[in-house]
Amino acid sequence: MIHEASFRVGARDTDLFGLCRPSAMMDFLQEAATSAAVALHVSREEMLHGHGVFWMLARIWYHLDVPVYWNEELTVQTWHRGSNHGVSMYRDFDIFRDGTRIGEGVSLWVLADAETRKLRRVSELSEFVNTSGGDRCKSHMLPKLRIPITLNEAGERQLWYSDCDVNGHVNNVHYADYACDAVHLEQEGSGHFISEVQIGYLKECRAGERLLLSAGRKGDTFYVQGDGAEGKARFDAALTISPLDNLQPGA
Repeated sequence: MIHEASFRVGARDTDLFGLCRPSAMMDFLQEAATSAAVALHVSREEMLHGHGVFWMLARIWYHLDVPVYWNEELTVQTWHRGSNHGVSMYRDFDIFRDGTRIGEGVSLWVLADAETRKLRRVSELSEFVNTSGGDRCKSHMLPKLRIPITLNEAGERQLWYSDCDVNGHVNNVHYADYACDAVHLEQEGSGHFISEVQIGYLKECRAGERLLLSAGRKGDTFYVQGDGAEGKARFDAALTISPLDNLQPGA
């Protein structure tokens, strides 16, 4: 089952260079995934009421062949790979502009018990039978991110009310902003765009907590890790930059 959703890159989705922020691109993918879940009758509300569980994003990755600018319209097509991955499920994405595919993405989701936060097997749900993307399913996997360099301290991040969502923890897309801030993309981003992002969500974060950020760079890829006050990693990220062609669409 292929689900399609369209998005326009608005002013709140762009950075100081007029480019779509990584957090906004992630938000588009997650919004497409959410509407696909509604179409399959496995939305957050239906999962809570029917099974006492809710979806949690474990990892997400996307790649763009070209930069995406303010006011452009994107179409995202998405599908799942089936429920044969135990406690997790892969969802794939293709990103189109003007009918041409300009990028792709992959996300890894788990089902968590609303009371205990313990993981439940996705294969127990009949809604996913015979509804996968079939031949469209990708082979790209999302193993745990391995950071090949030593990271340096990059400051702290206080987490507030405005960071959190309906699940009571920090919204997934905000971590992309934390990573971009940690590597000072306002300086490093000039003449480049973020062409690839992977973020791993290792432990929930909540309002009132602090993240200790560390960052480093190897080649064209920045690596970021956020640790809680207890010293354990809460998220990790890899951001790859590519040069702009200096020509905006229509120029």
